[in-house]
Amino acid sequence: MSNLERDPAEVLAVGTALAEPAPATGGEVEILEPRDVPLGGPRAMNVRRTLPQRRRSLIGGWCFIDHYGPDDVSATGGMRVPPHPHTGLQTVSWLFEGEIEHRDSVGSHALVRPGELNLMTAGHGISHSEVSTPEARVLHGVQLWVALPAASRDVAPFFEHHVPVPSALGDATVRTFVGSLAGSGTAATVFSPLVGAEITAPAGATVRIPLDTAFEHGILVDAGSVSVAGTAVPVAHLGYLAPGRDAVEVVVGADGPARLVLLGGEPLGEQIVMWWNFIGRTHDDVVAARGQWQGEVIAGEQPHGRFGTVAGYDGAPLPAPELPTVRLKPRG
Repeated sequence: MSNLERDPAEVLAVGTALAEPAPATGGEVEILEPRDVPLGGPRAMNVRRTLPQRRRSLIGGWCFIDHYGPDDVSATGGMRVPPHPHTGLQTVSWLFEGEIEHRDSVGSHALVRPGELNLMTAGHGISHSEVSTPEARVLHGVQLWVALPAASRDVAPFFEHHVPVPSALGDATVRTFVGSLAGSGTAATVFSPLVGAEITAPAGATVRIPLDTAFEHGILVDAGSVSVAGTAVPVAHLGYLAPGRDAVEVVVGADGPARLVLLGGEPLGEQIVMWWNFIGRTHDDVVAARGQWQGEVIAGEQPHGRFGTVAGYDGAPLPAPELPTVRLKPRG
């Protein structure tokens, strides 16, 4: 999914002021509140963004968390994201409900379906489109980005599709789409140590989730009354856990089942510059990528250049927003 904000609020630039609530803390769990971001026009599909924030840009290599739905497609118009570029990252698409058609400039044409991972590695540069299918009545899921480490950020772009086999963890069910957890996992290609998993648990369950002590973790609550290590984490909020834990206890309230998304990884140990759909290491990296997209694709000067062409999409590609008037600041 593209970041469709016309004035991207995750611009991390000297001199800008973004009104964003301070993370609440409860014991050893830091609570990150979402902000609502409308994607598109009058019938915009809204997402709830918990990463990046000014006070926390990364959880391991995870650098972007959009949580959306359940959205009635008849009311929102669904998802229609024209071809747009990415650099220096991987997109991780994971649905709970619905269906989305993916096309990209390396020739991939795939459907995103619930319980199936679509992983796109942008590397040096890629473009892609995403459109909800006519069969989709509801859209509900997460769109995640992973920042590639400096040594890998210019790899050639490619696409993968994986279907994790679920496993039991006490009363919970685990579907691990990146890395491995509790006997579930995939062979998805990653460039830094990571884990990503959907965990569902019935009302009243207590689940002890094993953790890698070298990882920092975030637990996003999609549904249910949930406490993490004794701290309540509201729906659509993210509970952050620093490295050093070998496990965490999650308790589900008696009022209904819960669904969580667990994300973790070794601290990246690098600063990144993230703006719109680009990740670089300097302001100039982003300026160069934007200029190439605008020149090659939008102006049509070199349609098969860095970002290539998305075949089969009926419509124009998405122009980049204007850059801010101050230099983008590395964060991490």
